[in-house]
This record gives sequence, C-alpha cells and structure tokens, in this order.
Amino acid sequence: MKVVQVRMPEKVIEEIDKLVKRKVYSTRSDVIREATRKFISSSYVRNFKRS
Repeated sequence: MKVVQVRMPEKVIEEIDKLVKRKVYSTRSDVIREATRKFISSSYVRNFKRS
C-alpha cells in the first residue's frame, strides 16, 4: 500500500477519533480508507447511471 498524507479540519479528525475510540474502526487510516472506498463506489454508480 502507498502512503498518502492529507490535511483535514480538526473537527473531522475529532469525529474520526470518536469512531476509533468506540472501536467502530481500528485506526484513523481504516476510517479514511473505508470512506474513500464508499465515495469512489458511489461516484462510480452516479456516473454509470448518467451514461
């Protein structure tokens, strides 16, 4: 896996940390990976429907 650095608003990081603290995800990276997958998947579906 490649490493990517991103800057996010502090409020977003706080929400991510809450998910990790509640054991919904193991790490911040897991949260961001899952969110990215869902975003890409939903974008693909929206773009596919337009075709």
